Amino acid sequence: MTKVIVAGAAGRMGRAIGYMVEKHAELTYSAGFETSDNPAIGSDAGECAGLGPNGVIIQDGLSSVIDHGDVIIDFTFHKATMEFARIAARHNTSMVIGTTGLTSDELAELAELSAHFSCVQAPNMSVCVNVLLKLVKKTAAILGDDYDIEIIEAHHNKKKDAPSGTALKLGELAAEGRERNFAEVGVCQRYGIIGERKPHEIGIQTIRAADIVGEHTVYFAGTGERIELSHRAHTRDHFARGATVAAAWLKGKPNGMYSMFDVLGLQDL
Repeated sequence: MTKVIVAGAAGRMGRAIGYMVEKHAELTYSAGFETSDNPAIGSDAGECAGLGPNGVIIQDGLSSVIDHGDVIIDFTFHKATMEFARIAARHNTSMVIGTTGLTSDELAELAELSAHFSCVQAPNMSVCVNVLLKLVKKTAAILGDDYDIEIIEAHHNKKKDAPSGTALKLGELAAEGRERNFAEVGVCQRYGIIGERKPHEIGIQTIRAADIVGEHTVYFAGTGERIELSHRAHTRDHFARGATVAAAWLKGKPNGMYSMFDVLGLQDL
């Protein structure tokens, strides 16, 4: 059995992950932790996750539990994630990272740190979203420049980063399908008198409202017709389920960075 440490164990995603870990036949919930000011410290992690008591007491910080698990599942905040990764590297503890908002510098550091531990990092752990990512790249390549690409993403009003990591990844793969660099053609905000849409732009528009779990739609719009590829999340369970699949998959893997494409066997499609 792979022993799992859950970061942010009392948060919305942490609770969902804890629940899915306990339901996975190859995983066991060995430890959970929170920030030092969280009132859930000292609580039973199983009760927080809606499982009933499991004897795992939520502790103060990763360092207090790092020796209790084989893999850390982390969906917290990018700065915290990097601190956890540095600790994981020192202890050769695997990680599954679903945190969004990681900067290019942080991703570069994470790649360096992964020489000391195995890590699955993805902006979205959903099986269906990862299929969508592949479809977007292929569709962009097939349709070519006669079709404008626009992405609309919607999330709850507590989400801290915008655009979402998934929307950015969709933009990156759409650009790759057109053999372009998203950093050069991506437009994440439009306001005022902006003039005509520039050729090759890939636009991303952001909605933040109420309790929307997560929605992404990619428009391929040509003259007189368009294709829309959409994913809508109804609960957080599928993100958590994908993370547990990744955690089980990491067992025995060499150190290094992996994606959900690796986990799901989509890399060569």
